Amino acid sequence: MRETPPDTARRPVTEERHGEEIVDPYRWLEEDTEAVREWIEAQNEYADYVLDSDTRDALRPEFESVARVTEYGAVTAAGGRYFQTIEAPDEDHAVLYVRDSFEEEAIALVDPNTFEGEAASMNWFTVGPDGDRLAYGYDEGGQEQYDVRVVDTTTGRWLDVVPDAGRVDPGGFAWTDDGFYSVRTGGPDDGEGDGNQLDKALYAHTHGDSPEDDELLTDEFSEHAWPELEIDEETGTLFAAVHEGTTHTDLYRVDADAEEPLVPLLTEYDATFGPHVGDGEGHFLTNYEADYSRVLTADIESLAEGENLDPEEFTETIPETDAVLQDITVAGDALIANHLRDASSALSVWEDGENVEELPSPEFCTIDGVEADDEGEELFYVVHGFEEPDRVTRYWLAEDGPETEVIGQDEVSLDVDIAVSQEFFESADGTEVPAFVVHREGLEPNDEAPTVLYGYGGFRIPQTPSFWRFAGPFLEAGGVFAVANLRGGTEYGEPWHEAGMRENKQNVFDDFHAVGEGLIDAGYTDSEHLGAYGGSNGGLLTGAALTQRPDLWGAVLCTVPLLDMLRFHRFLLGESWTVEYGSPDEENAFEYIREYSPYHNVEDGEYPPTLFKTAAGDTRVHPSHARKMTALIQHHQTGDDPIALRTETDTGHGIGKSTEMIVEEQVDQWTWLCDQLGADVDAARGAGESEE
Repeated sequence: MRETPPDTARRPVTEERHGEEIVDPYRWLEEDTEAVREWIEAQNEYADYVLDSDTRDALRPEFESVARVTEYGAVTAAGGRYFQTIEAPDEDHAVLYVRDSFEEEAIALVDPNTFEGEAASMNWFTVGPDGDRLAYGYDEGGQEQYDVRVVDTTTGRWLDVVPDAGRVDPGGFAWTDDGFYSVRTGGPDDGEGDGNQLDKALYAHTHGDSPEDDELLTDEFSEHAWPELEIDEETGTLFAAVHEGTTHTDLYRVDADAEEPLVPLLTEYDATFGPHVGDGEGHFLTNYEADYSRVLTADIESLAEGENLDPEEFTETIPETDAVLQDITVAGDALIANHLRDASSALSVWEDGENVEELPSPEFCTIDGVEADDEGEELFYVVHGFEEPDRVTRYWLAEDGPETEVIGQDEVSLDVDIAVSQEFFESADGTEVPAFVVHREGLEPNDEAPTVLYGYGGFRIPQTPSFWRFAGPFLEAGGVFAVANLRGGTEYGEPWHEAGMRENKQNVFDDFHAVGEGLIDAGYTDSEHLGAYGGSNGGLLTGAALTQRPDLWGAVLCTVPLLDMLRFHRFLLGESWTVEYGSPDEENAFEYIREYSPYHNVEDGEYPPTLFKTAAGDTRVHPSHARKMTALIQHHQTGDDPIALRTETDTGHGIGKSTEMIVEEQVDQWTWLCDQLGADVDAARGAGESEE
């Protein structure tokens, strides 16, 4: 175990970008060489030293107890059967079960714990409309490079295997009577360079045929596009919603027999269109002339025969309201709307353009996994909140059924009563930014409580309530946990998103700093005890927080981050994100990206304790971002606080981790936060036991 970080060789590479000379001293850390692997090992040894504390020993049994519980996934109903993942306390991965009713014992269909591959997992599944087939994504090492396996749900036997399908997922999958359509991609190591995951193709597969005989319908998709498939079961009409980033959709009908299979339906509109098909109609969740989104509907016949349609001629079946419409579910002849109001979910039932029923929900919650049965009589969804574990709920839409019942709740509890509030903070331009503030019931602010501020701020992803089970010991020790609703998400519709993207990205960082300063002003904490935490795009956020306001933070936790924003587009999925960030190859975008790019804004100074985390198998964000930034901060650090890097193996961006991996990861992260911010979890646990 080494007590100091390794010396990192500086091998400057100089480029001229739009008239500016850019020097990169650590370009060599982008490579996969023996020298880089030795450097990673040395950095891990230093991280081991930094994370070696009594806190680690105190947290491990706590985390094992909250991780090794029975966990219930969302329910999919099809063909009169119910499909659900359940993970038992002694399992590392959830098992996929089927049953004919909830009064009967469930039968295991797919058990990833028996997979023979290295760090293998089932990361998604989709069920055929009659419930007789299901497909799932088999992955190794969390790399999100899938084999598609199709299973007969009656016998449990494989019907098909499509190997090396790339980054396929349920959104790019549609069932036919005798097979399926799927969108497949290249792999991260194909060809020259790392860009081939962005090559996409639409295939038709027939059960029993070799994948080599699958019909290629089209591969005319841009690097920035991600096709979503939806099919009408009755007519077989296939729709492809081609999403360019998160701000624009071209909607097509797919004619497999035509020379040009993509028939344009809605392609001339600066808006998003999400297709949902059922009951002879196509429903499109859209922000077309609706900042908070609405639903436009057309009959299948017109969609199956028309071209270049006008959305003004569609019927508005869910109007825009004062809450943001996040998603819809078709339930018989009704639509279930999932709205977001001040970053909390609410479900409602709509018929013929009218809101006919509001479903009960907690004050602060997230609702997802919304599915209806074939007849539209039963509705299933998962409720998440800060105060109690996830619960799978069945709601009876039929008039003669019971209203609501919980059919599965994760069997975990925290040894602390939680209080939750939502507070608003003024950002640099005067915008009011909300944040959820979570702490132990009865905790009185004392100006120095250990406080963790979590944020993301991008890609239309709202930060909504969830059960942070591993935060329990931190909260019990008097910690405060805050989740900021930064611009860049859709907490307040598309304008909120656009205010945090491209040339407006600095707003996201300003929002984060404003919430941090607001927590200090409110008397919760001070800068010595305030931590910044984020991952992926949130890693960019915390990287900017580190370089722009090193004085504000007592610690930083920066996981699987984007940090070199002048080269992010040259690796893995990066080019597809230029829709969100802008491309540094374009001069105007280069100018505003250069202003905030964390890797290009490091100078000599005192930086707070910072732990970077990445994964060797990450096929989304290249691990070189964290490597290079670690080396650069270590070089420029004039203070005594540690700058460390932890690189995980046998995992990727975060998908498919075993329970054992999750526990290890969480022990690392919360040991870091507790130690650096002064949360004495061992003392808190001892005090709690003495009171019992």
